[in-house]
Amino acid sequence: MERKEHLLKHSEWMKERPDMPVVLSSRIRLARNLEGVPFPLGLSQEASQEIEEKLSQQLEKLAIDGQKLTYYSIKDLTAIEQYVLIEKHLISPALVSARGARGVAINPDHRVSVMVNEEDHLRIQILLPGNQLEEAFRMANTLDDELEHRLDLAYRENQGYLTACPTNVGTGMRASVMVHIPALVMTHRVQQLLGALNHLGLAVRGLYGEGSQAFGHIYQVSNQITLGKSEEDTLTHLEAVTRQIVEQEVHAREGLGREARLTLEDKVWRARGTLENARLLKSEDALQSLSLDRLGVDMGILPPHQRSFSTLLVETLPASLQYILEKELTPEQRDEQRANFVRMAMSEVKETNKEGGNQNE
Repeated sequence: MERKEHLLKHSEWMKERPDMPVVLSSRIRLARNLEGVPFPLGLSQEASQEIEEKLSQQLEKLAIDGQKLTYYSIKDLTAIEQYVLIEKHLISPALVSARGARGVAINPDHRVSVMVNEEDHLRIQILLPGNQLEEAFRMANTLDDELEHRLDLAYRENQGYLTACPTNVGTGMRASVMVHIPALVMTHRVQQLLGALNHLGLAVRGLYGEGSQAFGHIYQVSNQITLGKSEEDTLTHLEAVTRQIVEQEVHAREGLGREARLTLEDKVWRARGTLENARLLKSEDALQSLSLDRLGVDMGILPPHQRSFSTLLVETLPASLQYILEKELTPEQRDEQRANFVRMAMSEVKETNKEGGNQNE
């Protein structure tokens, strides 16, 4: 099967935003369905194929900010390619595990991905680096308007957009930010924060959404209410909460710097040492070390990287690592190759720093 080099490209959301060290990415997702057609779970194989063909043709006609979309049917992707897309947050695990004909349309820089026949007929997603909810919403709205011109979408005046899951009825919009909050975790204040967010009507999940753990001190925060609340109100609420999260993380970092500087320096230098010297490295250990390393860089304790934190996070995950190396590996081989990969990345960083250059991917 032909190798899809498009999947190897660095996704736009993985780029560094030095002005936004706590917020890694912003995402807007819109759930949409066709009028008069059963939701994907109720489709026969033949019907799902017809829907996929119809929607993929429409999606490949679209362009956003001058970039056209490329459609990939799940059946044409290898298992590793499917999981590369999951690791890059371009599709959900549910799309891979669903039955029937399904796939995803992606633009060249991966800011846009549109899943077909996941839980809903269409899941429009915009994913950008840093805190850019307004820009993500603009792009999602533009794409949604284009699709509404071409398709008859299921909408009711008193209910809004109809969706397979009742919790998405209304706007059908989920807005989320991915935040890196190691200092709040280290100062044991994160559980209090997460409890407060739940009371504010926000869902808090790990790195890969519902059911995933918060490896690498990374959390996703998103709205829970889609009915009876406008998109603008949802965004305003999430942006206000995001500012509070950033402020609390910054204060926690300042507190660590004042009250536990030596302990902090020891943790981040140990993490850098692990990344530079380990011969075996599991995914969870890599995420933990990369997280602490990033904290050290953000606080001016460690010299900065050439590669972005998010890029290294993704490239050390199992499927992405194997796709980059162009070979399937056992779990033990992955641990060895991950350590080799990270050591090489760290040595390139050190060499670049000596030359006085520093460019983020």
